[in-house]
Amino acid sequence: MKSINIDELGLMDRFYRANLINSISGFKPVSLIGTIDASGCTNLAIFSNIVHLGADPALVGFINRPLQAAPHTIANIQSTKVYTINHIQPAFLEKAHQTSAKYPEGISEFTATGIEPEFIEGIKAPFVKESLLKYALSLEEIIPIKINGTFLVIGSILSVHFDEKILAEDGFLNIEKANSVCSVGLDGYYSTTQISRYPYAKP
Repeated sequence: MKSINIDELGLMDRFYRANLINSISGFKPVSLIGTIDASGCTNLAIFSNIVHLGADPALVGFINRPLQAAPHTIANIQSTKVYTINHIQPAFLEKAHQTSAKYPEGISEFTATGIEPEFIEGIKAPFVKESLLKYALSLEEIIPIKINGTFLVIGSILSVHFDEKILAEDGFLNIEKANSVCSVGLDGYYSTTQISRYPYAKP
């Protein structure tokens, strides 16, 4: 088994090191976050650091990169207090990946990539029409992470929208049936296969 220490990491080419470190956390959910600014310009960006924070209240968080690297999503969320998270399916994966490009302010990634926006009554922010599992959130808190200039953005779920075929009788959402993809690193995408479900564990 190969071992790499912190000193060796520091000597690596930065892109090689980034690929290595971005991969070690393993498979992650990857989704498109849809926002809109005060003037009505939509924004769409791919995120692979989305995390469940609790079911009651229903909270989901994501990490936003430093403002100089990714300013539009967080600025729109701060302005309107609402955003959407949309699962990605293989049919529009290439377009979804393209949203990671640094488009200038005022250029909508929906338009630039050909992904179709969808507006659902009561939710100001745009959804991805093609997505088979998507949900809207209301901003609750933005927590700065001082060590690297990133932000933990926490939202409460306002509504959930999905293809009925993925809903089990006990409320479990089988995202494999939705064909949602997951990711490793910044540019690796994978399909999922369920291995098992186990009963609630007790001592």
